[in-house]
Amino acid sequence: MWPFLDINLLLFVHFLLLYSYLSSSVPSHLYSTSCQLQGQFHLNGMHKAGDVVLGGLFGIHFFSVFPDLSFTSEPQQPTCHSFDIPGFRYAQSMAFAIEEINRSTNLLPNVTLGYSLYDNCVKLGVGFRAALSLANGREEQFILDDTCVGTPPVLGIVGDSSSTSSIAISTVLGLYRVPMVSYFATCSCLSDRQKFPSFFRTIPSDAFQVRAMIQILRHFGWTWTGLLVSDDDYGLHAARSFQSDLAQSSGGCLAYLEVLPLGNDPAELRRIVDVMRKSTARVVIVFAHESRMINLVEEVVRQNVTGLQWMASEAWISATVLQTPQLMPYIGGILGIAIRRGEIPGFRDFLLQIQPDLQHNKSYGNSMVNQFWEYTFQCSFAPPHAGWVEAGGSLCTGQEDLEIAETKFLDISNLRPEYNVYKAVYALAYALDDMLRCEPGRGPFSGNSCGTLQRLESWQLMHYLEKVNFTTSFGDQVSFDENGDALPIYDVMNWLWLPDGRTKIQNVGEFKESAKGEELTLDEDKIFWNSESKKPPRSVCSESCPPGTRMARKKGESECCFDCILCSEGQISNRTDSLECTTCPEDFWSTAQRDHCVPKKTEFLSYQEPLGICLTTISLLGTFICAVVLGIFTYHRSTPIVRANNSELSFLLLVSLKLCFLCSLLFIGRPRLWTCQLRHATFGISFVLCVSCILVKTMVVLAVFKASKPGVGGSLKWFGAVQQRGTVMVLTSIQAAICTAWIVSASPAPHKNTQYHNDKIVYECVVGSTVGFAVLLGYIGLLAVLSFMLAFLARNLPDSFNETKLITFSMLIFCAVWVAFVPAYINSPGHYADAVEVFAILASSFGLLLALFGPKCYIILLRPERNTKKAIMGRGIQS
Repeated sequence: MWPFLDINLLLFVHFLLLYSYLSSSVPSHLYSTSCQLQGQFHLNGMHKAGDVVLGGLFGIHFFSVFPDLSFTSEPQQPTCHSFDIPGFRYAQSMAFAIEEINRSTNLLPNVTLGYSLYDNCVKLGVGFRAALSLANGREEQFILDDTCVGTPPVLGIVGDSSSTSSIAISTVLGLYRVPMVSYFATCSCLSDRQKFPSFFRTIPSDAFQVRAMIQILRHFGWTWTGLLVSDDDYGLHAARSFQSDLAQSSGGCLAYLEVLPLGNDPAELRRIVDVMRKSTARVVIVFAHESRMINLVEEVVRQNVTGLQWMASEAWISATVLQTPQLMPYIGGILGIAIRRGEIPGFRDFLLQIQPDLQHNKSYGNSMVNQFWEYTFQCSFAPPHAGWVEAGGSLCTGQEDLEIAETKFLDISNLRPEYNVYKAVYALAYALDDMLRCEPGRGPFSGNSCGTLQRLESWQLMHYLEKVNFTTSFGDQVSFDENGDALPIYDVMNWLWLPDGRTKIQNVGEFKESAKGEELTLDEDKIFWNSESKKPPRSVCSESCPPGTRMARKKGESECCFDCILCSEGQISNRTDSLECTTCPEDFWSTAQRDHCVPKKTEFLSYQEPLGICLTTISLLGTFICAVVLGIFTYHRSTPIVRANNSELSFLLLVSLKLCFLCSLLFIGRPRLWTCQLRHATFGISFVLCVSCILVKTMVVLAVFKASKPGVGGSLKWFGAVQQRGTVMVLTSIQAAICTAWIVSASPAPHKNTQYHNDKIVYECVVGSTVGFAVLLGYIGLLAVLSFMLAFLARNLPDSFNETKLITFSMLIFCAVWVAFVPAYINSPGHYADAVEVFAILASSFGLLLALFGPKCYIILLRPERNTKKAIMGRGIQS
């Protein structure tokens, strides 16, 4: 948990803390009445006395030479270098907040707050010493009274800035419930209340920052990214959280994850930058502190790696050391998460009032201001060696003017960590105010007691700190959740590369949690993109699969690397990056693009299509011809040619032929239940009626021929008009019975056939019973064959009976058509089967009509001289 924490230091801390607290809480009759500190750390600090003292830990210097730890009477002073102006301004924001609270008449009106601020040199060891000094106090000896009560040296601590330091320090301070409010430690691990019960923070957790990063990635469609983290608690916890949340949100994949070395490791940095250069990921996310970024960026420049979109965590988004014209071609246009910016009225005037301590410039008690003064004005209060002034060095007078100094110390236009410090101090102050306003007898502690100024305890303040809720002058609400985390809100920042080479960090949006959930707001028009196109880069392993395709993951690669496979016919995907294709409903089919389903095309023998129109026309033409012939025969019904061979059968035959032509219309149009039932029944009965009439006519001809022979004239009595009509009715009734049995047992019905074409619905009539349909056709065939055979046998009769030749020829046509119909019908798909059947009906009907009635009409209309009884009688006997 503590990667840099020496075990000796931990034991040392526990020993002194326990010694300190035990000596202040154990009855005096067990120990001596005074407590003597065994040693005192000499640390850079800044102090102010008060009724209640708050502690603070700030990184005023970057690096330190840390001495060996020991229990000597004179602990050595760590040597810190590289004065940090922002860190000193953080400390001053705490001092300003306390001064402002002391001036307030509403907040802690009768209490004066003091402070003890220490420089941790951005080192865990130094920070631990500073925390220990705050917990123990600065008095070398203090007297214990009989009641063992009193105010602790500090009631709460503002800090630390580092997650690693906060983890280590808070673990120890949490044992004694000393409140610690950090302004910059973001590790999500610090939200664990079991491990860190007294830890609070005014900066959102990294868990929220990670979600903000992922929301930005999703907003721009960046699904293929690289992640760099520092090798400490801050970076490693951020990496774990990022990987977990990225997987849960399905927001993308990591092309690589690299851990930045702690020190300057050129070989490792070369390897990491080489990975970045070779990767197809164009977006790089970095969770690291500013000090870790310097060497990395230098290596990026050395390898000339350009075209990357950098995303910065809050730890380095405002790093001024990287904002140089030389680096902008490589890292310009950075997007990142920043702490919420705030405004602190009067803060600049307070900074201008800072003056060095001329009386105690050699003391470490208030050394921070003096060090700041020396750094800012490049002078010294105490020459480091003789002849230093002669060598060109200058002495500090304390009268130097900060207003005209070339320093960013007075730049308060972008107060972010300072604003968090400001809120942390006010949180402790409001908690203390709430505690001191407690009414005796109505308090939250044992026996309904309250905390008092004379008997303050840190754990009592922590109770009120958990419930604190106030609004700053900037309008931000401050409170802590059950984990000690502040209300989450971040600004989204962008590095704007100005034409003159300077860099401006501009606010382009915010990410916050509201009643509606987590909300990301971006002003894309303001964002500077460091590319020729001035547009957001593309950072994907594989381009998104468009609608109509599905994702097929590449074997052995990340789930973000895939191929786009076109959906199969009949399947669609109507959104981008579909994992699978969806099958269209039964009556629908996919478009050529496979992006949506459309109703399948319907196919049947329609009245609107050319084939249907042609067959309908032929059917109506045949019906019309039958009507004309029937009209001619009716008009000439008294003529010998009409009356010959039972004119009644001729009229019945014409009617049946008309029905045959008309029944073909039932095969055209969308099949319905009633049309499916009628089409075959009407067809079967009509043709049986027609063939029965022909059969009876043939039998009559044969009977008349036999009756003309001597001795057999009585045979005609069995073929009178009544017998002929009866025979036709009986034969037709058999077919009607067959049709009825077929419809009742297995009725033909409409059917949607999708087997012929996947993208079409062929509407057809299924016969229901193949046996029924076969019997129907077989019966017609039987009568037709009998008629043909009888007519064929009578073909050589005398000319007076030559109608049998016409019957023979008509039956030959009829049989030929229907014999050809069977294989053609079986092999015709869809509506073509209906067309084949209609064609067979029309062909056979026209064959019968023309063969049987064509010659007679010819005689009636064109050769009337042959349509006489004499002509008929001259050639034979009239029937």
